[in-house]
Amino acid sequence: MRLILKLLAGMALGIALGLFAPVPLLSLLLTFKGLFGQFIGFMIPLIIVFYIMSGIAALDRGSGRMLGWTVGLAYASTVLSGMLAFAAASAVLPQWVGEAAAVPAVAAQTAPLFKLEIKPLFDVMTALMLAFVFGLGIAATGAQRLREVAEQGKEIVERVLARVLVPFLPAYIACVFAEMAAAGSALDTLKTFGVVLLLAVALHGLWLTLLYGASGLLLGRNPLSLLRAMLPAYFTALGTMSSAATIPVALRSAGNMKVAPPVANFVMPLCATIHLCGSTITLVSCATAVMLMTGGLEVPGWEVMLPFILLLGVTMVAAPGAPGGGVMAALGILSSMLGFPEASLALMIALYLAQDSFGTACNVAGDGVIALWVEKLVGGAAESAAEAAAQRG
Repeated sequence: MRLILKLLAGMALGIALGLFAPVPLLSLLLTFKGLFGQFIGFMIPLIIVFYIMSGIAALDRGSGRMLGWTVGLAYASTVLSGMLAFAAASAVLPQWVGEAAAVPAVAAQTAPLFKLEIKPLFDVMTALMLAFVFGLGIAATGAQRLREVAEQGKEIVERVLARVLVPFLPAYIACVFAEMAAAGSALDTLKTFGVVLLLAVALHGLWLTLLYGASGLLLGRNPLSLLRAMLPAYFTALGTMSSAATIPVALRSAGNMKVAPPVANFVMPLCATIHLCGSTITLVSCATAVMLMTGGLEVPGWEVMLPFILLLGVTMVAAPGAPGGGVMAALGILSSMLGFPEASLALMIALYLAQDSFGTACNVAGDGVIALWVEKLVGGAAESAAEAAAQRG
């Protein structure tokens, strides 16, 4: 929550600086913005490689049947939530977001003091393929040294995120809004922010209603009772902005839904990593809004957005368990598949962080539905499979 307050303060400070600061100070701000943006671009492939590699390598635990159902259901929920978000955003947002809120590609009168190009080690698709090949290879062969390399690399990247990227994001957003204020588009952008955030939170509620409503009817359970049982986990995630930190409460909530302990102990921690339906809703709806706001970008049809959503569901495995982790993992495919320039990526970061707590809460609440269905589909084999997984772990 402190990060959100810092983000809002950064926006306000950036607008004030853009309106009233002298040209030399604006040039200094644009210099920092350019350097930090280059650093983010350098880190994106590393985030993808180490997080996806580590996540896939960890999927060799437990029963193949229970693992398969959990991963399959989590991926289906993530993709369907993204499709719902694009259908709603593409129908609603064009009425509220227009060219008046266009984002300038380049500041008209102010330029950075200098530019420094920091090239990534490899592009996004190369990073994805590298992560899949080595992740699946580690899971299949049990290569312990490579597993340690993946885990240690993940730890290093996580420290960079926690100690450099996330703490400096409010300053980066302040520089972005200073540039927009100097160009005269900041207020229109803020108006659009309000509409997009309301839409994203409404879609979170709609998706959870659909999940619990359909699951309750098909499983012969009371949807309201199921949803009520998950409310403690929802509100805990709302405050912590972390699926991982909410696992103890999520386990207790799954028990309140009468999910067998072996299933809950397997599904809930795993889904905290791989089931990000709320984050996907936010990313897709915000991406649609940013494309409408950005000159030179057009909202594509389903022939482009469906592959994007399918790949986004896989990329969410790479989402670090820190505030803003989901958008950091998605920046690569936003630029490679949808053509987002640096200014649009900065807007995505600001939009995502402003609602991160609600997206995380939706993720955690949705995990309960996955646990219910895994227990139903796996049946009596769940307990013995979970016990075997615990022994191997």
